[in-house]
Amino acid sequence: MHAVIRHYRENSPLFDELERRTDEVETVIRSVSGFVGYYLVRTEDGGFSVSVFEDEAGTDESVRVAADWVRQNVPHAAGSPPEVIEGRVVLQMGR
Repeated sequence: MHAVIRHYRENSPLFDELERRTDEVETVIRSVSGFVGYYLVRTEDGGFSVSVFEDEAGTDESVRVAADWVRQNVPHAAGSPPEVIEGRVVLQMGR
């Protein structure tokens, strides 16, 4: 498995839009091949997302489709591009 974190600093307006449009965001992310899981976390000044896919191709595609969706649907809230951190999952735990 492979994961990607997209950290959006100082971008509360974008998170307001993402939270308001959760159904759309879910549809976009779930459409990427190899989808495993997705988390959107709000912080004081913006937030970050954590996406997990079966392979690196999935995380790469998720970064592309997420950026396209933001540009096309909420350009007024896009802000600065996120810091993107990717890597291979070496340990997975759940409830």
